[in-house]
Amino acid sequence: MKNIVGISLLILLLVGPWYFLTSEVDGRLIFYSSLIMTLFLVIIGSIIFLENRDPIQTITWLLMFGAFPFIGFIFYFLFGRNFRKERIFRKKYFLDKQSFVKISGEAEYNDRIKEMGENSQQLFTLANRLGNSPISFTTETRILRNGKETFSNIIEELKKARHHIHLEYYIVRDDRIGGVLKDVLIQKVKEGVVVRFLYDAVGSWKLARAYIDELKNAGVEMVAFGPLQLPLLNNKFNFRNHRKIIVIDGSVGFMGGLNIGDEYLGHDPKFGFWRDTHLLVKGEAVRTLQLIFLQDWYYSTNNSFLTDEYLLTGMPIHDGHGGVQLIGGGPDSEWTIIKSIFFKMITSAEKSVWIASPYFVPDDDILQALKVAALSGLDVRLLVPKNPDKRIVFHASRTYFPELLTSGVRIFQYNEGFMHSKIIIVDDQMASIGTTNMDMRSFHLNFEVNAFLYRTESTQQLVNDFLEDIKVSQEVEINAFSKRNFGLKVLESTCRLLSPLL
Repeated sequence: MKNIVGISLLILLLVGPWYFLTSEVDGRLIFYSSLIMTLFLVIIGSIIFLENRDPIQTITWLLMFGAFPFIGFIFYFLFGRNFRKERIFRKKYFLDKQSFVKISGEAEYNDRIKEMGENSQQLFTLANRLGNSPISFTTETRILRNGKETFSNIIEELKKARHHIHLEYYIVRDDRIGGVLKDVLIQKVKEGVVVRFLYDAVGSWKLARAYIDELKNAGVEMVAFGPLQLPLLNNKFNFRNHRKIIVIDGSVGFMGGLNIGDEYLGHDPKFGFWRDTHLLVKGEAVRTLQLIFLQDWYYSTNNSFLTDEYLLTGMPIHDGHGGVQLIGGGPDSEWTIIKSIFFKMITSAEKSVWIASPYFVPDDDILQALKVAALSGLDVRLLVPKNPDKRIVFHASRTYFPELLTSGVRIFQYNEGFMHSKIIIVDDQMASIGTTNMDMRSFHLNFEVNAFLYRTESTQQLVNDFLEDIKVSQEVEINAFSKRNFGLKVLESTCRLLSPLL
């Protein structure tokens, strides 16, 4: 049914405007075109209504269809079709769950878990039940706080690879750093290393075909996640792989906020310095990153490498580094995994909640949790960019400032370039770092991966880095913010109205 509607709609969108712009339009054509358009409105409106989405989302879509039918249809077929996502990804979800259950429980840390305190224990239990991922106390982590640190460490570790390299990225660019990465991967293939590279078809849509072909011809297995032929008719267009993962020989891993591109090194004059946070992982928890990659690879290629060769080798023991838990979330899950863990972190806080997010468009649950925490006397801080890279999201996020500020949340705008870190720190002891933005797309539509750190040295480093970022940020004052001009307020409110659709 939905394919018939999609094909018919596409024809109408392409052919309809042409007829209306010609001199041969007569009354019957206008009548039948209006009738068809009304029929589509009723059908798609009924689909949205029966999906039982959030009421605000439903009303927003219906208003969009009523006010701007053509634009509304295009937006819906590009960004709105999250119906039946459980069915679309059901096979992937059950295979992923079985794989996680298979490796969980092999390492027992009952005594260490009991030492973590009640709140940490509850958070670990929630993350384990939702994400089917065990906690590790024998994993070393290191915070990488910008592109220079991140890419220098990545290139250094890639050159050490002896058996395999697995990469999974949302954005890959054919620029200077992309070229350096390409050359290293080609050299490793020549040395006999197996290289598999998974890139998102939408995030990397600008990636030159020559770049892909050169890697493929050299022997790199290069695969697009969610390839698109006809975006308007593709029911998976809206579900993107936002993960950034590297696994080297099963013992070293990278994950975090940085894609592959020169702007992440601060070479784009539009943004200047790019403040971001990545994580180097060594030891037991790398196996979870490996598993996430192999599951995504199997989903994209139907080739499975879920074997001991990749899951049970090359894991050195690094004891005494606190708890580390890596969690993958996405539209294939029966729960909103990472959002639920974020909510638990905020509501379990006893002293402080610090958040850094480049895109802050929270749903009602997260928004209410932050306001209640601040009203309860906790130190709640939000760090966001001062300058936008995505204007609709940027302006939408600012509409949340007045109610947060009134509740006692302190908001800081980063001044030293563009802030792209995705961090949550609770009580200086628990932290999250990863690919998940504080917005509805990351919570409900994207495939994401986050590391949750419990009393690790990296947690303390995140605390120190957050305080340093605050020093080069400007705090938002409620009185000054409320005086922004009326036109800007209208723009922000319009963007917020569109935010449930993005």
